Amino acid sequence: MRKFRIPLDAALTVATVLVGGASALAQDVPPGNPVDGKRLYMSVGCFLCHGRAGQGGTLNGPAPSLAQSQMPFDGFKGQLRQPANDMPVYTEAAMSDNQIADIYAFVQSLPGPLQTKDMGIFKD
Repeated sequence: MRKFRIPLDAALTVATVLVGGASALAQDVPPGNPVDGKRLYMSVGCFLCHGRAGQGGTLNGPAPSLAQSQMPFDGFKGQLRQPANDMPVYTEAAMSDNQIADIYAFVQSLPGPLQTKDMGIFKD
């Protein structure tokens, strides 16, 4: 049986392209405008369940926090297109990919959950 050997430099080049390409694809987030995203977030009613600051809530059932979400853009878009729970469906006719990118940019710009000490509830 004959062994097939790949030169080390060729193997490293292939590995670099595969790993680099995968990370580039994972990070492909369309540029979004957080100002337009906030306008859309409020006008289509996202805030009714997810809160004005993306903090999540229970007004119309439990809704996850969106502020500083670790969800990648493709997952975020997928949830809008084919929601897993009682969320409304946003088809491309209802909301473009660019509009979704704007909302994503807005929720990524939010500060995230506040610590109890930062809420001003307890004073020293």
